Amino acid sequence: MTGQLMECVPNFSEGRNLEKIEKIVQPFRGRARVKLLDYQRDADHNRLVVSVLGEPEAVTDALMAAVAEAISLIDMRTHRGQHPRMGAVDVVPFIPVRNMEMQEVVSFSRQVARQMADRFGLPVFLYETSATHPGRKNLSDIRKGEFEGMAQKLKEAAWKPDFGPDTMHPTAGVTAVGARAPLVAFNVNLNSEDMDIARRIAKKIRQKDGGLPHCKAMGVMLEARRQVQVSMNLTDVTQTSLFRVFEAVRAEAQRLGVTISGSEIVGLVPMAALIDSAVHYLKLEDFSFAQVLETHIFPE
Repeated sequence: MTGQLMECVPNFSEGRNLEKIEKIVQPFRGRARVKLLDYQRDADHNRLVVSVLGEPEAVTDALMAAVAEAISLIDMRTHRGQHPRMGAVDVVPFIPVRNMEMQEVVSFSRQVARQMADRFGLPVFLYETSATHPGRKNLSDIRKGEFEGMAQKLKEAAWKPDFGPDTMHPTAGVTAVGARAPLVAFNVNLNSEDMDIARRIAKKIRQKDGGLPHCKAMGVMLEARRQVQVSMNLTDVTQTSLFRVFEAVRAEAQRLGVTISGSEIVGLVPMAALIDSAVHYLKLEDFSFAQVLETHIFPE
């Protein structure tokens, strides 16, 4: 691939039915100028996160095909899961990678949002850097009320969609589209079934309640594992590192009398974020990124 490159990380509200998941992912496979980087499903969250890299027009074509599949396969009226959601194609973020300024990605995201609304009859909100209203920058504000409360929310003048009808799609709900910086989806699982503990930890560490900068967090129940999770989005790991967040969760969990069973990263993560944590925990002295073998095998 040459020229401009962007990453697209669409989130679909299906994490359990493998046949449906494969049909949604298939349009991203075997296309020129598009590379499927990763896709992960979570049955408890009932959610699919896909990461693709490509040139803008090629990414759009693949995305539209995947959106068509998702709308045909997912009925939000029967969807249940631990992750907040408002639509079959819940959110579609675009991230600049090469030869693209953020404002170019903003313009592109708005074109895609309009196309999705026109083609599929979806109400579409613009969020993050693409937002046209200050109150819509934060995705959680748009998603508040979720699918079940969205029909009533759309009746409010303040929540007229940026594109598409003023009424929600009967089965596919509502979608948010936007340009943003890279983020890391990082979850920490606790040896506990107490949701109150997970919620208290999330509230303690998240930015909006006075916690860590660039950290969004919520408590989640993992039914299949019979344990709770602190589920987080870290919007700038260069400012708030993985190890800093992990230690904050561990300290608060210890205070509340529980331990950590493990952690997970959903989707992709910059190598630098992992190296940063390795340097911290190994107490490496005078370590340089140039000492990483892969930086010499695959130079930038």
